[in-house]
Amino acid sequence: MGALARAEARVSGRRLRPGGAGPLPFPDRPAGTDCLPQVRHIVVVMMENHSFDNYLGTACRGDGLPVDGNGRVTASNPRADGTPVPASHLPSTAQVAAVPTQSWEASHWQWAGGANTGFATAVEHFTPGGDPARAMGYWTEDDLPFYHSLARAFPVADRWFSSCLGPTIPNRRFLLAATAHGLTTDRVSHCFDYPPNGTIFDALTHHGISWANYHSVSGARPLLTHLGGFHATRAVRRVWHDVEHALGAARGDAGRAKSYLQFSADAFPLGLTRYVRHLRTVDQFCADAAAGALPAVSFVDPDFHADSEENPQDISVGEAFAARVVNAALHGAGWPGTFLVWCYDEHGGYYDHVPPPEAVDPGDRPPGRTTGRATGRPAGSTTGGAFDRLGFRVPAVVVSPYARPGYVSHVTRDHTSVLKLVERKWNLPPLTARDAAADDLLDCVDLDAPPAFATPPVLAPPARAG
Repeated sequence: MGALARAEARVSGRRLRPGGAGPLPFPDRPAGTDCLPQVRHIVVVMMENHSFDNYLGTACRGDGLPVDGNGRVTASNPRADGTPVPASHLPSTAQVAAVPTQSWEASHWQWAGGANTGFATAVEHFTPGGDPARAMGYWTEDDLPFYHSLARAFPVADRWFSSCLGPTIPNRRFLLAATAHGLTTDRVSHCFDYPPNGTIFDALTHHGISWANYHSVSGARPLLTHLGGFHATRAVRRVWHDVEHALGAARGDAGRAKSYLQFSADAFPLGLTRYVRHLRTVDQFCADAAAGALPAVSFVDPDFHADSEENPQDISVGEAFAARVVNAALHGAGWPGTFLVWCYDEHGGYYDHVPPPEAVDPGDRPPGRTTGRATGRPAGSTTGGAFDRLGFRVPAVVVSPYARPGYVSHVTRDHTSVLKLVERKWNLPPLTARDAAADDLLDCVDLDAPPAFATPPVLAPPARAG
């Protein structure tokens, strides 16, 4: 048995004790007690790679792009030669491959010690030949009518930051486990580890709370990976590992490869055999929502290769996917008890004007090591930075019949607020110090008053039909 197989067997076979990083929300009640009976279904729709200013900066809801007295956007960043690159409306909903970028190194460069002045030069430094204006671009309501309509109707969280200054997988790990567990890259070969207190999926399973990970992947690949059994999983992942390195040698960017990501649970590939019975299709989500049969917690994932909104995808395709999911929840039989969160994993390299604040370090493992590609550092050098600072702001809206109309939440939060909400509802202990300190999103709703949105609002259709 190889090292990878032994590692997966240890994780899959061990008895996890989820939580343990702090006291229960209600120490006088048993763990697993339902403490928010008005909320029966928590739904999480996390899309990819856009900042608050990039999507909602012109929405007139919350702290958007800086403007002058005439309403003209005034934000800019300098190029390396000092020439200003103004924030500007992007001409098309199509994106450019790899421009901008949101690697750990590029994100820290963009942060620029809190000045947020490194977005244009990050393109010049990390993607030579790319147009710095892409990083400073934004879209408007004409481009994203459904999203802007959603943000007008329901509470906007304009201080929702990604969980770290880094790429997709580390941030999605925070959503599941309140830690990146040292990961600073999307490289699959660095992902075969597991957090000591498990994930929120482990906690829900441990306490008999229903959950599902709805996803958009079809065909044989998920079956080979997750239903093929122990030896098939080992073989497939070994092939992926070899292919990734071969492609990386040819194009020099294996550190950004994340082709194995199919659904949220893949952020921690080890032990996925425990999760397989919780996997569902997005079609099934729509059917479950219509029937009022959603589980207690649902994670609904786009197709990460087609409609997640990461570049070079057309963002209107992703908006159509999200609209389908949100509308299914809005108009389903379970709407009266639904609490849906729409948000993004990280900023995708796109400009935002609000500096990321300090954060509570999860306390389990410091940042790991990089491959040295495109960083100017020797291979194997440390990445720099830590997990004691949040990443850039991302779009986020809370959708619920109990939502506060016209409300903008200025509470500083990150993805672990989703975990805090789940823990608050079912009286579960935190997974790390990060979610122990997180906000629970309940300022966005009024659970003591009659629901303001008992009848769902009519939202604008997406720019592209789903």
